[in-house]
Amino acid sequence: MKLRLHDGSLRLRLSQSEIARLHETGKVEDTVVFAPGKQLFYAIETGAASAVNATFDDANIRVILPQSVATDWIESDQTSIEASTATLKLLIEKDFQCLHRPPEPGEDSFPNPLANKS
Repeated sequence: MKLRLHDGSLRLRLSQSEIARLHETGKVEDTVVFAPGKQLFYAIETGAASAVNATFDDANIRVILPQSVATDWIESDQTSIEASTATLKLLIEKDFQCLHRPPEPGEDSFPNPLANKS
């Protein structure tokens, strides 16, 4: 899962296998280790939330998707989910293959819908 923080926004990009895991287990998580004992945990999960939301405590970023929103996104060709809180813009996306370089070995990004357009 790719994490991007920029100018008041948080963006998560999920690969095909991560989206399958989110659908099956309701959660995908990852960690960035800066130094021993200094890490940032981030996760996306589905639940009984009434709206897309994000929390941050004790070096943990948690994005919560209402189950119905997650299911609609996962089971369709919808590419992203956008939401905003009072202070943060959220963007959750399916991770598409780059058009400017060949896929890396083992990459499981979604085929880019623009790849065959001239």
